[in-house]
Amino acid sequence: MFQLFIHISDGKLHEVNTLDILPMEAGAFYVMDRGYLDFSRLHTISQHSAFFVIRGKSNLKFRRIYSHQIDRSTGLICDQSIMLTGFYQKKDYPDKLRRIKYYDEKTNRTFVFLSNNFSLPAITIAELYRLRWQVELFFKWIKQNLRIKTFYGTSENAVKAQIWIEVSVYLLVAIMKKRLKIEASLYTILQILSVTIFERMPLLQALTKEDYINKVEPKYKQLLLFD
Repeated sequence: MFQLFIHISDGKLHEVNTLDILPMEAGAFYVMDRGYLDFSRLHTISQHSAFFVIRGKSNLKFRRIYSHQIDRSTGLICDQSIMLTGFYQKKDYPDKLRRIKYYDEKTNRTFVFLSNNFSLPAITIAELYRLRWQVELFFKWIKQNLRIKTFYGTSENAVKAQIWIEVSVYLLVAIMKKRLKIEASLYTILQILSVTIFERMPLLQALTKEDYINKVEPKYKQLLLFD
């Protein structure tokens, strides 16, 4: 999974407000956690012919229109077409929604998903949300491997530029790993590149030499970039 859009802001900006600057692409899926649940903004996504998958809240007020057939062996509990009945909610989102309830056996947790897509199988909607975890792993990998020990500037632009460089390095290494079909981990690739960057050697040769070993990642302090 490669990130196509990233927005860097200070800690004062509420996460749901990022939906106002998110570029809308027709046919795209926007998968979000409950912190982004704002029905007026979700309706904007729908009006752009795009789709969303988001976790629902337990206090959601709705009226069931229709219940679709499900295969309970997959973990699905229900697949419903609904209309919102809350005073403000039904004004913000006047169209019908899809409500999917799913039990994840691995985590022993039950999830409720809301979506405006009615064509995909319900289990696919649940799987799309599970893939959202790859974004969490992306930031976890950056914090662990692309360490910023010192900021070289104190202005907003200087800090953002340094973070963007870190993100760009991740994407370049990830794309290279995929295209060259390199089995080594991203951390190992970074370590090899750090000691061979000035050597006159084909890139693939440097990344496949048996002389390089995957050293244990050292522990040292870094500045906190993400909560």
